[in-house]
Amino acid sequence: MKTLQDLWQITKKDLLEFTRDHLRLATFVIMPMFMMILVGYIFPNQNSLKNVPIGIANKNGQEMSQKLVDVISKLKLVGDNNAFTVKSYDSLEAVKEGVKKQEISGGLFIPEDFSKKIAQNKQAEVTIVEDQANPQISQMVSQVLAKVVEEYSRQISIQKISALAQGRPISLQTIIMPLVTKIQGIIPGNPNYFEFVAPGIVAMIVMTAVLTGLAASIAREKEQGTLDGLLISPVNRLSIVLGKAFSQAIRGLIQGAIVLLLAFLLFGVKVEGSLLLVILLLLLGIFSFVGLGILVSAIAAEQETATQLLFMFQFPMLFLSGVFFPILLMPPIMQKIAYAIPLTYAIQALRKVMVLGAGFSAVRMEVLILLIFGVATLSISVPVFKRVITK
Repeated sequence: MKTLQDLWQITKKDLLEFTRDHLRLATFVIMPMFMMILVGYIFPNQNSLKNVPIGIANKNGQEMSQKLVDVISKLKLVGDNNAFTVKSYDSLEAVKEGVKKQEISGGLFIPEDFSKKIAQNKQAEVTIVEDQANPQISQMVSQVLAKVVEEYSRQISIQKISALAQGRPISLQTIIMPLVTKIQGIIPGNPNYFEFVAPGIVAMIVMTAVLTGLAASIAREKEQGTLDGLLISPVNRLSIVLGKAFSQAIRGLIQGAIVLLLAFLLFGVKVEGSLLLVILLLLLGIFSFVGLGILVSAIAAEQETATQLLFMFQFPMLFLSGVFFPILLMPPIMQKIAYAIPLTYAIQALRKVMVLGAGFSAVRMEVLILLIFGVATLSISVPVFKRVITK
């Protein structure tokens, strides 16, 4: 009986202690509600394409090829929504560059001799360009484009059979298949799903390590009272904050290097672009999150509260930033939320460099956004931190 009474007293004490921190209590209630809503709406309820941006380079420009472009542009798979948003390009290389910059999620190249070959009863070839940085979307886009070309080929075949019935000589091969498609990627080989996931995992681990480590470090020192010793020392308070942020950044980069090494050795992942650019992007990603870590550690009274607050940010980012699931296939409202998260831009930039071999010019926008986010959060968090610790 005494054991049960003691157990209840300890339980009651912990529960009362938990409820005293209003911020922690609020996150305790909000977190499961937020996760339920998020998981319920993040995944699309169908696998069809809607308004997916693709590029078409029609070098032929004649009626027959233009009809094919029109069919693709007006294709509807879900309700009144077009399957594709078509952007015109001048050449095959321009389409590939558009994929590298992630302006489009694939494309189609129609050669100059398209109509001529069909008129001469020869097979005409069109090239489908894959987006190897997004294998799920790429597979869907390639399949749909291939089906459209196949159907268009069937219609040409019917016309040729009609011509044959009128006694005009036509080869059997061009009757059966007047059009053929060739699928071409940006880089050699066929990247697997893990190569799509690897940049996201690297970015997620590094950002999580920095956020958790920074907030936990400051919150722990506040709890233990060692932060007071630092504050009364002759060290500048900004130096204390930035020193802690820098140490966490080093730890995050070390973890990122370990993950990259394992990806190289165990899963055959390659960095098609510059390794220095990958490191730069990771540093920028860390910089964009440092302010958030400082802000959380400043407003959280205890380490446990800081951990809960960070988890509330980190768990949604795992789904919304495109680590495992393409943002383009999310519902529109979730896409808007995804593009408000800096991790999204860090992952996009890393995929361009690691998977597609893109250079700095292709990731300039992501670099700028990460810089802006980092400067903005630091401008808010450092003054807040200074004000909180002087109370």
